[in-house]
Amino acid sequence: MVHLGLIGKPLSHSFSPRYFAEKFAREGLADHRYDLFELADVADFPGLLKSTPALRGLNVTIPYKRSIMPLLDVIDPVAAAVGAVNTISIEDGRTTGYNTDVDGFRSTLAPLLNGLKPRALVLGSGGASRAVVFVLRELGIKFRIVSRSRDRGDMTWDLMDPSVVNVCPLIINTTPLGMSPDVHQCPVLPYEAIGPKHCLVDLVYNPEKTLFLKEGERRGARTLNGLAMLHAQAEASWRIWRKSVT
Repeated sequence: MVHLGLIGKPLSHSFSPRYFAEKFAREGLADHRYDLFELADVADFPGLLKSTPALRGLNVTIPYKRSIMPLLDVIDPVAAAVGAVNTISIEDGRTTGYNTDVDGFRSTLAPLLNGLKPRALVLGSGGASRAVVFVLRELGIKFRIVSRSRDRGDMTWDLMDPSVVNVCPLIINTTPLGMSPDVHQCPVLPYEAIGPKHCLVDLVYNPEKTLFLKEGERRGARTLNGLAMLHAQAEASWRIWRKSVT
């Protein structure tokens, strides 16, 4: 049995079990399974490994993408540079952390840009934000990070005004705001400053159209949810796990 799964909190919104169940069925991998492991605290991770010895790989979601790192044996150079892990391979009891969010966001963003380098506004400063920022830097795109604290971002939410939004055509939400079941939430922005020149990207994929994206669409902006990124990062995770189980 090749046992894979997802750790984080909460996990009721996740599409990953269905995604991998369908993948295993298509590829005839009857000895593979993918489960959710909702951990009350990241400190419960070593106990999970002991109680589930068949685990060969895990995805990591909020809020543990950063806090999981000290608990792993090895950190891949890209994950170290990003400062967050979303994929773990487990081989002979040894855990290695990777970041496939970078692969996912890179492949999602490229078709939107068409070679352009619009100034970007990154909403949030958590683990997902770090992968986004890594890719933006890689592409030479200037950006500002909005966070609750100036220690973790370039500006705080209370400093958001129409002039900031107006000069940032690319707005990327990396926060969980609007994620199911809290679908009536959205980042606090001066949405009146958004127009047809804007592109709004939400890393949330459940629901498929968040209130953030709906507000953008109402004003003529292009929008994209996180489903394509989810699929791309999942496939990148799968490639990593296949190396350790074959």
